Amino acid sequence: MLRHYETMIILKPTLTDEEKEKIIENVKKVIANFNGEVVAVDNIGVRELAYPIEKFERGHYYIIYYKAPADAVVELERQLRYNEDVLRFMTVKYETKKDIKRWEEMAKNV
Repeated sequence: MLRHYETMIILKPTLTDEEKEKIIENVKKVIANFNGEVVAVDNIGVRELAYPIEKFERGHYYIIYYKAPADAVVELERQLRYNEDVLRFMTVKYETKKDIKRWEEMAKNV
């Protein structure tokens, strides 16, 4: 069963556009391999971090809205955890009808 997820990824600000695009494409590929569907990718841009991470004070933020089975999230997080260009990531699962409606609105507005 496909569930609604949102994963926020913070990448190192020193990466080139090609390197960032490669990471996002890999995320899409992992989700697709589990028969999931990426609905939207929101490139928020470079922002100030609340505290330094690995001596970086800024990070490039992406939010990915997708529908996927739980196995896809486990594999996605495993790959993000071992990618040294990813400073932080966080996945949120939307379960209630109210939350799913909000998820659809956010994904549509990207």
